[in-house]
Order: sequence, then structure tokens, then C-alpha cells
Amino acid sequence: MFNNQRYCTRGIIGTLPPITQIILWELIDAMEIAEKDYLQIFHLSEENGKQKIVHEQEQPVYRKECLFPSEEPITAKIYVIDDETHSTMLLAEEY
Repeated sequence: MFNNQRYCTRGIIGTLPPITQIILWELIDAMEIAEKDYLQIFHLSEENGKQKIVHEQEQPVYRKECLFPSEEPITAKIYVIDDETHSTMLLAEEY
């Protein structure tokens, strides 16, 4: 999963800095789990002036948190969906 063409919606392009988009893709690539779910969920928020990312999937259960410096932390819920032919990153409200 997630080894195919990758796309971002207009909402992602207009909301998320490119470096944050790259970090989200890299978090998916770096998952140390036997099986990745087709739906990856990211909760972005601000914590002490840094960008906080909580990365989750439902089946099998997976959760990872990370913080990194950011000039403008974003608060958003983001999905990344793999439909076997391509993967799409989108804001939850675009779903």
C-alpha cells in the first residue's frame, strides 16, 4: 500500500506547507507495522509553538506522535487514502 502515484487535493495545497506534506508522506513510508490500512489519519495541532502530528490507523491499530518546529503550526484533520491505483491526501472536510 501507498507505493503508487501520490496526489494532494486543492485543500491540502492551499492549507498545508509543502514541508508538512512531505513529513506526512514520510510518516506513512516509515511505519513499522505488518500491514498498513488503506486509510491513514493525521491530527495536526499546535503544542508549545511547534507542529504536533498524531498519526493513526484503525486496522491494525497504530498510533505515533511527533513534534517539529514550525513557523505557523496548522490545526487540521487529514486523511490519506490508498485505492490501489493512487494515494490521495485530503482534508477531512473534503471527504
